Amino acid sequence: MRIAVERVSWAVEGMTIVRDVDVDIQPGETVGLIGPNGSGKSSLLRCVSGLRAPTKGVIRYDGHDIRGWNARRIAQHVAFVEQTSQADSDLRVADVVALGRTPFRDRWRDLDPTDRVIIDAALARVGLTDLAARAWKTLSGGERQRAHIARALAQQPWGILLDEPTNHLDVKHQLELMDLLAATDQTVLVALHDLSVAARFCDRLILMHRGTLVASGKPQDVLTRGRLEDVFDVDAEVGYDALGNLTLAYRGVAPESRHGGANAVAESG
Repeated sequence: MRIAVERVSWAVEGMTIVRDVDVDIQPGETVGLIGPNGSGKSSLLRCVSGLRAPTKGVIRYDGHDIRGWNARRIAQHVAFVEQTSQADSDLRVADVVALGRTPFRDRWRDLDPTDRVIIDAALARVGLTDLAARAWKTLSGGERQRAHIARALAQQPWGILLDEPTNHLDVKHQLELMDLLAATDQTVLVALHDLSVAARFCDRLILMHRGTLVASGKPQDVLTRGRLEDVFDVDAEVGYDALGNLTLAYRGVAPESRHGGANAVAESG
């Protein structure tokens, strides 16, 4: 599925959080959304997912303006995995994953055999088959995150949107998740903090700063030493390891930022 973001802005209480962003994500691309805290990544994702209506601009799925679409219709096209989730539910893990089938079922219809096959396959893809009967409230943060990704996979969407999905995962599960996303046929837009992970697994990166799009392109073209200093306020060397993966070696905080210079980012969250 092609996802087009056309001159999108989003504001709240008179403050513009996302400003005039243009993004065109091609079918099957895995695109990383990067930027410091407060750059507007999460707000942009929520606009793309239909959870927030842009103040200005248009979101299109395969050329169709999604304004006026209801939540069910949107969920038949894209799945959204947020950063955090509540842990006080009495549901089992399999029940949470089964929520991914909701957009395709009548309200009162039970899961059918096809639904159950899809749910079991999604659990297997994130390594949670053995935890399917576990109570949701007993899971660790990383296990809950993997279950939410399984729920998104069970939704069988054309596109998957993820907001910092690796935050609660150990190294092994981070690599497994990013391998899965990079290999899937679905269109993926994923917000990431780890720039090395973003560079390794994403076809393209979108760099945001203070609500605006700063750069878009291949990881090696976006993650330059100058942009790392200007946007992230860090002094870093960009190189490659023995496997050909882009690497970042951080020397420290950029000099201007250390003294509260013009590049220092005051936003948080």
